[in-house]
Amino acid sequence: MTQKTEQVLADALRLDANARALIAETLLESLDGESDAEVSDAWRTEILRRAAELDSGAVTALDGDQVMRELRAKYGR
Repeated sequence: MTQKTEQVLADALRLDANARALIAETLLESLDGESDAEVSDAWRTEILRRAAELDSGAVTALDGDQVMRELRAKYGR
């Protein structure tokens, strides 16, 4: 590892968790092909749409544990 790489890594590790996550995501996306970036953009759009639905009250969130209990009861697992 070069001295510059070590410095960049050390600087990044001093950032808060959200900033580190963003950097990690960006770096990983840069390793993937362009098609993955298109999928990532599509997911971002979908996430924003779903968040807007929740915020507006158009839909309500379900408790994940309750949903899993109902599915297990229905399908016997």
